[in-house]
Amino acid sequence: MTVSPVFPLRIFYDGSCSVCASEVERYGRKDREGRLILVDISAPDFKADSFGIPLTEFMYQMHAIDQNGAVYRGVDAFWAIWQAFPGFTLPGLGGRLIMLPLVNPFARLCYRAFAGIRGYLPKRRTECATGSCRIGRR
Repeated sequence: MTVSPVFPLRIFYDGSCSVCASEVERYGRKDREGRLILVDISAPDFKADSFGIPLTEFMYQMHAIDQNGAVYRGVDAFWAIWQAFPGFTLPGLGGRLIMLPLVNPFARLCYRAFAGIRGYLPKRRTECATGSCRIGRR
């Protein structure tokens, strides 16, 4: 069983990926309690080395790091993010469902497939003139 995250939780996302940025932006808008910190790994000033994780690993799969330094990757990162929301919301419900024994292996398989094609997904449009699309409030 995955250990519950200690908030705030930093979410590392590729701001140049339109699908990734849209999803994370939605979480940021729903986060009314400031439990999530959005970190764009495509930003020129992002320093992967300061987290002890290579940039290629950040780019390969979603990462989240909690206040105590626990690292969540892929499906576990989504689970950690969804813990920031009440159980009666769609993300809160997703957080409960994704760890069920029959759902979790399927979710991991789907996430691996998504991670494999993510580089071929559309990039953000011209509103990202700097090459980085910062969407976080912080």
